Formats: sequence, structure tokens, C-alpha cells
Amino acid sequence: MLAAIPFPDISPEIFTIEIGNFVFALRWYALAYIAGLLIGWWIVAALMRRPALWPGGTAPMPPAQAEVLLTWVILGVILGGRLGFVLFYEPSYYLANPGQILRIWEGGMSFHGGLLGVAVAGALFCRRYAVPVVSLADALAVATPVGLFLGRVANFINAELWGRPTDMPWGVIFPGQAAQTCPPGWAEPCARHPTQLYEAGLEGLVLGLVLLVVVRRGGLALPGLATGVFLLGYGAARAFVEIYRVADAQFVTPDNPLGHVIRFGEAGLSMGQILSLPMIVAGVVLIVLARRWRAR
Repeated sequence: MLAAIPFPDISPEIFTIEIGNFVFALRWYALAYIAGLLIGWWIVAALMRRPALWPGGTAPMPPAQAEVLLTWVILGVILGGRLGFVLFYEPSYYLANPGQILRIWEGGMSFHGGLLGVAVAGALFCRRYAVPVVSLADALAVATPVGLFLGRVANFINAELWGRPTDMPWGVIFPGQAAQTCPPGWAEPCARHPTQLYEAGLEGLVLGLVLLVVVRRGGLALPGLATGVFLLGYGAARAFVEIYRVADAQFVTPDNPLGHVIRFGEAGLSMGQILSLPMIVAGVVLIVLARRWRAR
């Protein structure tokens, strides 16, 4: 057997409370969402308390208004994330079972959908409270990597969204029949790329540090720069990790084992890569526009 890392003995549930027929379980995934949103709110409020960081030495909004923004962001994340998953990944299933759409507690959220949801919620918030849209987007971009990091770690704890089989020494032996069903010729037990941790490192730690450098170097004074860096960084990281990540089951067929949605012979693009490409393009455009604004 090749060197591999056994999956750690961590339950997806932090604790469970049973009172009669009522059962409440707090899961790491839910805690990751809650912590990510609260830490993000704290980061946005902290940025608003430093007006020198912003164009003209004026913060986009008072720090106290970040609490109101949090409510709008929560709605955007939940509604956008769920609808994105329904439309991007399993439209036929939910068209046949519309009653399942609201069952969020059973899982099924899309980051790209959540991003669109937050964008819509943020735009409505800015219109309601007369807040500069681009500057608010920059603040949210700086605050988001923490939530991404926590969410991907929770995906790992849930033993979901794992990668393709690998013989690298950091491959992880994920539990479950699906994870252990590998192509013929692979040593058993089958080890897989821990793509959740790849994403946690790239989208969370690395991207978060890059944005911190952008802020420390006065990047928030250039509207759109932080947002562009975030979109480019996330899109590139996600597109790269998709190379090692197993596609969602609905895209995998006997003649398309890698689950490519767009195919170029043996190669192709996954749904995650397709959704990330517009982010990369938008990120580059915003960075160019922000640098031109500095040159004026």
C-alpha cells in the first residue's frame, strides 16, 4: 500500500441535543457559515473605522452600519447560494421536485450563486443607504476569504467534495463507498486529493494574505482594485483546484468520467471552471480600471 493519510476521526456534528422527538445538531458546516459571517462583519466594521484607507479620506459608511449590512449579506448568501446550486448543478432534479428547493439543511450550496446573491443584496443595500457600490464591494472582498477558509475546512470535516485518486503522500483516505470506489489498478484503500484543503489554502489563506497586502499598500483608495484582486484570485484558484476535484455526480457519465460540461476531445471544462472564467475576466478588467484611475 502506498503512503497516505487516514481520514481523521472527526464527527460532522459538534454536539446533538435530543428532547423527546426533537433533535438539534450543531454541525461544523453551520458553525463555519456563522463564524465566517460574523468575522466578515467585524472586518468590514474595522475597515470603516479607518477613513484614511478610503478615497478622499472618507469611509463609505459609518462603522455601525456594518451590522445592518450583515443582515443583507446573510440573505444574499443563503438565497443566492441555494438558488445557484439549484440552477447550476441540479436544475432537472429540482424542477421535478420543487418542494426540495427550500430544504437547505440537507446541503447543496453554490459559492458562485452565493457571490451573485451577495452582489445583488449589496447593490440594493447601497441604493437604500446611498453607499458607494464599488467601495463596499472592496470591503466585502477583503472580508470574504476568512469565510471561504472556514467553509472549505468544514467541507473536509464532512468528507465531501474530495478529489481524484492520487498516489501522492498527502493523499487522504476518505470514508464511504463512493470515495473508495476507484478505477482498476489503484491500491486499496484508495487515497484522494484533499481538494477541500487545497481550496482552503488558496482561496482562504493565500488570497486573504494578498488582499491584506493590498489594503496595507493603500489599495482601498483605488475603487475596484480589491474586488478585482479577489475575483481574479478566487477564479484562478478554483479553476486550478477543479483539475484535481471530482465533478458532481450528475455530470459524470460512462463516456465522460471526468464530468466535463464543455468537452474538447479528451480535455474539457468542469462547471466550476466555467463559472470561474467570468470572475477571472471581471477581475482583470477591474484591476486595469483601478490602475488607470490611479494614473489620472
